[in-house]
Amino acid sequence: MTNEHSNVAYQVMWNRLISVVEEQAQALVRTAFSTSVREAGDLSAGVYDVQGRMLAQAVTGTPGHVNAMADAVAHFIRRIGRQNIFEGDVYVTNDPWEGTGHLHDITMVSPSFHNGVLVGFFACTAHIVDIGGRGFGADAASVYEEGLYLPIMKFAERGTVDETLIRIVRGNVREPDQLVGDMYALATCNEIGHRRLTDMMDEFGLVDLAGIAAFILDNSRRAMIERIAALPRQTASGEMTVDGFDTPITLRVKLTIAKDHILTDFEGTSGLDKKGINCPLVYTKAYACYALKCAIAPEIPNNAASLEPFRISAPEGTIVNAVHPAPVALRHIIGHFVPDTVYDALDKILPGVVPAEGAGCLCNFQVSLRPRSDAPAPKNALRSEVLTFNSGGSGARPEHDGLNATAFPSGVMTMPIEATEHAGPVIIWRKELRPDSGGAGKQRGGLGQYMEVGAREGHEFDFQAMFDRVEHPARGRRGGHPGAPTAIAQDDGSPMRGKGKQFVPHGRRVMLSLPGGAGYGDPKDRPEKAVKRDLLRGYITADAARRDYGLSSTDIAEVEAAIRAGKDSA
Repeated sequence: MTNEHSNVAYQVMWNRLISVVEEQAQALVRTAFSTSVREAGDLSAGVYDVQGRMLAQAVTGTPGHVNAMADAVAHFIRRIGRQNIFEGDVYVTNDPWEGTGHLHDITMVSPSFHNGVLVGFFACTAHIVDIGGRGFGADAASVYEEGLYLPIMKFAERGTVDETLIRIVRGNVREPDQLVGDMYALATCNEIGHRRLTDMMDEFGLVDLAGIAAFILDNSRRAMIERIAALPRQTASGEMTVDGFDTPITLRVKLTIAKDHILTDFEGTSGLDKKGINCPLVYTKAYACYALKCAIAPEIPNNAASLEPFRISAPEGTIVNAVHPAPVALRHIIGHFVPDTVYDALDKILPGVVPAEGAGCLCNFQVSLRPRSDAPAPKNALRSEVLTFNSGGSGARPEHDGLNATAFPSGVMTMPIEATEHAGPVIIWRKELRPDSGGAGKQRGGLGQYMEVGAREGHEFDFQAMFDRVEHPARGRRGGHPGAPTAIAQDDGSPMRGKGKQFVPHGRRVMLSLPGGAGYGDPKDRPEKAVKRDLLRGYITADAARRDYGLSSTDIAEVEAAIRAGKDSA
């Protein structure tokens, strides 16, 4: 086989590996018990060589999971020991520092043997709805309060599941059937990946993955370093302030572009918070790498080699490098703001490339439902844990508007109302786009949402808020206006906090206004046609069209007439 033919064959194999891990991820979506996996896609899947280096990742999944998991497999190999790795094994952990950042992520790794020889590993991660402890939220003062900890250990050895482990897990969580079901789903999806890999190896006559691994990693590293080498050799700083739990948090970063790497240094960032919004370095690294890769090399495949030139540094004890036993349950809140902080610096080096700030962190909440306590409850009242994923608007891009109710940087999907209400006795009374929430600009920020949340008759609930942008809305870029802030209250006007567990009595509802993304560029430069289209579609009100974009009363009347006539000229 000539070198040219060899390279062609390796490229075919590379594409096949990506399809293998995507099938692996889709198997997890189809078999998982938790709605966070089935409906929101809060998962990841990947294939690794015998050294634990990520070769390919699934398209489905989140960068926080997959980029953190890129470091995790080496921990599994070290903890288990190569002498204890057997065919049919499955390994598990939810270690925040050797997994993906908090106890609510279960990571499973399975060795892949071909003709009796270890050729690589498959790994996958899923967010699970409950892991015991205080429940999913920011209220804990240490990781010990946040739930059951599973060190890196064997879920199964030579095909036999550790039933003692299963009993311990079932005895410590609120939703044992869901959690154990998800663990089996994770193990199954790795098995699907293994089967497809061995089929591929048989088809191409491979005895190991050494050749294809070298091809993938060498080409990815070369492409990434070439891309970095073409950038200006400059240093820039960026920062942003977010709500925090009780006091604001400042994230600071210094970006240095060298010939063959980019250093991202978070020195100067706020220290640890007393509550569970702290972020382990592995998760900070995941989103810092993701931000840089999106901006400078989005088309280069994501693997160990393409990530290696991104070097991430943060002093221990800062909120982006939390060490044990810091509480880290809501590490995503800080982690999801890392890209916007990095972009504040990168925009000074590469103007016209990165978007304005968006909602940032997911607008999640968890509802812990139980029979009402203020009066007799109906016999069919239930106890249930319902986690729902929602999004504010993303920031406007240099050439395009921000996306409405779309999560950046996580990419996690919003859960459908039907799936949320099926999971327990919760009712979503309202869920619609929030007009005027996207920041004005030449390119408009994405819209947030209105939501109204209650419970079925006979239930009260604890509402676990996980929001930010209440006091610090998304900032515009290049003259763009800020997005709308988050607002939260009960339907009787009782104020609620943006974070923490809060009691909602029987009959009350929670009223949410989720944040919008910021605008990009001067609103005066927005084409009149685009302003009219936004008004026609209800994205902005007449007041905003007049105030922010200078649309005339005559044009507004024309659009309003079209709305009354049921026409959409756009």
